[in-house]
Amino acid sequence: MTPRFVLVLSENWTLATGRDLPVLVRWAREAEDAGFDAVMVSEHVVLGPDAGADGVMGNPREYALPGNQDPFTPWPGSLMLLGAIASVTSRIRLAAAAVLAPLKHPLALARDIGTLDLLSDGRLVVQPTVSWSRDEYAALGVPFTERGAILDEQLEIWDLLWRGSPVSYRGKHFAFEDVYFEPRAYRPDGPRMWFGGQHLHDRLLNRLVRYGHGFHPLGRPTPDELERLKAGMASAGRDAADLEMIGGCRPVFPDDDSVSPLEPALESIPEQLAQGFTTFCIKPSQFTDDPDGVGAFCREVVRRTEALLS
Repeated sequence: MTPRFVLVLSENWTLATGRDLPVLVRWAREAEDAGFDAVMVSEHVVLGPDAGADGVMGNPREYALPGNQDPFTPWPGSLMLLGAIASVTSRIRLAAAAVLAPLKHPLALARDIGTLDLLSDGRLVVQPTVSWSRDEYAALGVPFTERGAILDEQLEIWDLLWRGSPVSYRGKHFAFEDVYFEPRAYRPDGPRMWFGGQHLHDRLLNRLVRYGHGFHPLGRPTPDELERLKAGMASAGRDAADLEMIGGCRPVFPDDDSVSPLEPALESIPEQLAQGFTTFCIKPSQFTDDPDGVGAFCREVVRRTEALLS
């Protein structure tokens, strides 16, 4: 199988300033021209002191993880940015990963998601998640300990909305009667949805089985987790082979001031393909310091991978 590549557009602030958003749109167009399958944008609404509570990452090209980032890290609005990208591309998928759904009302968020899905002719991929920052939840007045339950209600609501109006719902966190929601998303069952996390806990497994089109773990899942996923899908009458598996290309930084060579980051792709992974995320700032060389970098990723698998 030919690997599919996702260009990660978030957290590339060694290549561009947090205010130069048109350059991200240009990189997305260049990635499409180079044969990449998707671009990805993650989000935060705000950050607080807990963003860097464990110490800021040594190399600013690293991935942002819970507690390792500068609270001044820019996080532009993901859906609006992907809307701009949709307007200048025609094929590449638009991965909104991760959407911090519990921080927003499900009806309002469904409106934005459905509109972007229609604008892009169904190219949108949504990865709803609960995230990790207590400070962010506190700032927005959302109970942090309820975030998982809130997301589960949101998923139930979206599933109803995509299928037709009127819709009524009564849960612990949201309730409404006879709302009409038009236009709906591109497909009758809504946008494609990925789910992921650090571990395949029961709640995540349930979301994947009920709503998932892709599994995007943070790190490499264990063989036991992959077996649980397969069994869970089968119990619901679904084939785990139909679930898109999203892996990654991990950099090997020689020090905190340098980019990673590309070749060792790609070496795990054959092994991941053998495990069933088909789609691989890669962040350009981890491998180049040239903001005008992202298109060439994408072409090099494709070329080197083809050579690796030949």
